[in-house]
Amino acid sequence: MPEKQTAGRDLLGEFAPKFAELNDDVLFGEVWSRENELSPRDRSMITVSALIAGGNFEQLPAHLQRAKANGVTQEEIAEMITHLAFYTGWPKAWSAFNRAKEIFTIEEGE
Repeated sequence: MPEKQTAGRDLLGEFAPKFAELNDDVLFGEVWSRENELSPRDRSMITVSALIAGGNFEQLPAHLQRAKANGVTQEEIAEMITHLAFYTGWPKAWSAFNRAKEIFTIEEGE
């Protein structure tokens, strides 16, 4: 069973309790748990792609870590970002590569 998500409550619980509840219980509790419909690995690939496309790099490291834990390889991340560069823009790809290198090289070098 996947670990229960508490980031919303931990970071925003007092400030925005409803948003924190939706983040932890609905998005990560209900949507991400629908593994018969879409695997966690596929959800990670989609989420990372959406974050890159939207330029949402603050959330990218956590989702790259999740993608790695869900079985997405360094080679696949590199291919995803290369492919996305042509659809989302070169600067976004560079930014994404910098975040991906941090996750996939530092953790593998430990």
